[in-house]
Amino acid sequence: QVQLVQSGGGLAQVGGSLRLSCAVSGRTYSTYGMAWFRQAPGKEREFVSYIGKNGEISHYADSVKGRFTIARGSAKNTVTLQMNDLKPEDTAVYYCAAELSITSTHAMELERWYDYWGQGTQVTISS
Repeated sequence: QVQLVQSGGGLAQVGGSLRLSCAVSGRTYSTYGMAWFRQAPGKEREFVSYIGKNGEISHYADSVKGRFTIARGSAKNTVTLQMNDLKPEDTAVYYCAAELSITSTHAMELERWYDYWGQGTQVTISS
């Protein structure tokens, strides 16, 4: 079956940078739109960024716009999230997600449109 394998993350200081990666394994004959969500302690999971199947479309939450960059990797169904100028409020567990059916910007931000999820990666920003 389809699995999303995440790597990267960890601990960084305020103003520092981290990079997250995610790769789809299993049934990869389809090309997936891919996204990152995050969940901070005591809060609901929230949308961070999305990239379209061919990398032609990207979308960001206002809270990360200008600091985070999503990109598709050279291998099919891989995605990275470069996180710069990190802030304490970026501390969260970050989840990669993949989908086959999103056609609107609104849907990109909604968890229910995603078919597969990664295991989560902790990102901690210290001040």
